[in-house]
This record gives sequence, C-alpha cells and structure tokens, in this order.
Amino acid sequence: MMRRRAVVLLGVALAGCKSLPDKPKAQTMYDFGPAAAAATATVPQRPALLLPEVEVSGVLETTALLYRLGYEDPYQLRPYAFARWSAAPGQLVRQRLRDVLGRERPVLDQSAAAALARRGGTPPPVLRVELEEFSQLFDSPRESQGVLRLRATLLENTSGGERLLAQRSFDVRRPAPSADAPGGVRALTAAVDAAAADLAAWLRER
Repeated sequence: MMRRRAVVLLGVALAGCKSLPDKPKAQTMYDFGPAAAAATATVPQRPALLLPEVEVSGVLETTALLYRLGYEDPYQLRPYAFARWSAAPGQLVRQRLRDVLGRERPVLDQSAAAALARRGGTPPPVLRVELEEFSQLFDSPRESQGVLRLRATLLENTSGGERLLAQRSFDVRRPAPSADAPGGVRALTAAVDAAAADLAAWLRER
C-alpha cells in the first residue's frame, strides 16, 4: 500500500512539472544579437530625431527574463531562474530602435541634442517610447509567443516646450521556436525587430 501511494504521489509531482516551461540549468545571459543588415547601404536622408531612454516601470526595470503561463494564470509574471538579459529590456529595445531608425536618419541622445542646440541648430523632434509589456506568453506547456507592447509619442521641441505631433501603440507577437528561455529570447527579438520596422514606417508618414 505504501509503495502504491508513493508511485501515485510521484506521478502527480511529474504531471505538475510538465505545466512549467523548460528552464536553463546554468546561469545564461542573452541579448538581441546583431541587427540584420540593411538591404542596401544608404546615407541617412531624413531629419534627425532625438530618442531618449525608453521608459519602463516595475519589473521591466530589471534584467529578468519574464514569462506568463497563459493557460493557468495570465496575470502572473514569472522570472526564469537562470536566464537574464545582458541589460534592462528598455536599454536593449532602445539600442535596437536606434540601429533600425539610424538607417534612415541621424538618431541622437540627450547630450548630442543639447550640443546641437548650443551651436544654434534646430532642436530635433523627440520620440518618446514607453515599454509596457515584454514577456514570453505560454498558451500551452509547449507553445508560446513573445509579446511586445509599446507606446510611441512624437513631439516637436519648441521654445515653449514639447508639443504633441502624433502618438501610436504597437502590439507585436511572434511565435517561439521552443518552449524555453532560448525560444522566448528569439521570439522577443523577432517582436522587437518587427516593432522597429513598424515604427520606422510610421515615422515616414509624419
């Protein structure tokens, strides 16, 4: 009887383990990898743009690689124990946006924009980006997607302060190739690249 009960309890424990994604067994650090090369080498022709630090809040201020079990509790964010980003998500997203947008225009930070203003140049428009969601969502124990949600606000830099020109939210999802942290990294990287391309197209229309 005791042996049968032990077998049953072991079966329940193993079934519970299947509801969680595969986890790295050693500490691993990730980034987005190198940005894809542009189709053709071009010299930036569009007006310069000021891109401040991407705004984040709460757990996105850390380097944790996050996931949600959508089929159990989609409201709970969970960190992978042994997988982390090489920098906070906001920093990684800003660098990738700068890489992509920089193919068409100069992309400045705060110090470069201030130096331009001191030399009497026209203040460039400001693109403020808020990162609202950045996680791997598991629809089932073996299927997941990278979810990226951000809000972009384009502002004119005037002597009287910033004036709103346009605003848009981007919600991008890409399937993960595997049900683990590496799969989540690849899905989120693809989502960032797609959002950057969408953002560049949106700015061309402004």
